[in-house]
Amino acid sequence: MQTEKPAVLNFNDEVTGMIYGFVFRPDRQPERVSSKQVQEAYQEICHDKGFVWIHVNLNHAMSEKWLKKHFSVGEVFFEEIREGSRSTRIERLDDTLLAVLNDVIFHPNETSDETSTLWLSCHQQLVVTARHKPVRLIERLFKRLETLNIGSPTALLVHLLEEQEDLLEQIVRRANQYVDTIEERLLSHHVKKNRANLGRLRRMLLRFQRLLAPEPTALFRLLNRPPAWIAPGVVQDLRQFAEEFSVVLNDLIALTERIRLLQEEITSRQMEQSNRTLYVLTVITVLALPINIVAGFFGMNVGGIPLASNHHGFILLVVIVGLFTLLAGWYAFKRRDDG
Repeated sequence: MQTEKPAVLNFNDEVTGMIYGFVFRPDRQPERVSSKQVQEAYQEICHDKGFVWIHVNLNHAMSEKWLKKHFSVGEVFFEEIREGSRSTRIERLDDTLLAVLNDVIFHPNETSDETSTLWLSCHQQLVVTARHKPVRLIERLFKRLETLNIGSPTALLVHLLEEQEDLLEQIVRRANQYVDTIEERLLSHHVKKNRANLGRLRRMLLRFQRLLAPEPTALFRLLNRPPAWIAPGVVQDLRQFAEEFSVVLNDLIALTERIRLLQEEITSRQMEQSNRTLYVLTVITVLALPINIVAGFFGMNVGGIPLASNHHGFILLVVIVGLFTLLAGWYAFKRRDDG
């Protein structure tokens, strides 16, 4: 007798725009389901414990209509997606938490960076995440979902916030290594290139700071007046996240200040080199002045020119002018070195 194999879900033919759908029930592993199954599970969970997580692709034409029809997702969520700021923030909208997270791919040697935004709506029994471009925060969470003990929608939100914090820490770490390399090359002959790289890196880090740092006003407002269904332990986790993120931001601010000081040092070195070059050119001009004066006098077609009848007159003048030039040059460069 042959045993019947369990049906394998096919997630490639979704017509709703759903990428991931999971059902979380107490004391059970998260179960990945299709769009039809997640609708049924949501109706069951509304009368039971647990919650549903839906991750959708906003480029799909049916995703917004499907979410509005079958789930308790307000119009405000989609208005924020269409019109709201893309900077990272967490705020309360009635009994729902709205979060905006960002993912960036940081290349120190590139002139541009790739950025993708994740919008999140978190309710007591429903979590909806939506994006236009793939977000690595979701992919990393998906890979280790079964190893995490996620018992509430806010716990899922905290894990995503931790992923974003880790991302910013990696950016600061890699940027520090890149600045260390430039600092070691500061005495090389590529000062101009180093200065341009530092300027580009500083602008990029300032942009990441504006994009990835959560807005403190909205976060503190949420921590002071959280929705009633959020457990006190989760509120404490959010406070810890805010403290840890502030530490990372301080490191980022210190790094940008370090870059600014390096830029000033490079600028000072360039100005010093320019001044030295200008000084050498000035000395050469002054040293050539006696030769030009002597040549001008001896080029006059008048009588009484000294050494005109001396067979060694030319050699004598060359020696006199040469000695004067060497003595004047030695004195000028000696004063420059002493200064």
